[in-house]
Amino acid sequence: MISIGKMLITFGAVLIVLGVLMLAAGKFNIPFGNLPFDFTYHRKNVTVFAPFGTMIVVSIILTVVINIFTRIK
Repeated sequence: MISIGKMLITFGAVLIVLGVLMLAAGKFNIPFGNLPFDFTYHRKNVTVFAPFGTMIVVSIILTVVINIFTRIK
């Protein structure tokens, strides 16, 4: 049970950091959600948003960060 508690605390801390980063991105007008390849489809009662460009950027950033942490350890 202790290991599950530590894991939940770690995930919570990661979510807090991500939330702070998203707030900072909003303050500095970084256009997450409005990048090229972000697809938005509007119809009468339906809106579909598929942020492909944002997903690619986030994937690249996470890959670099994870590789840096694994090389340090």
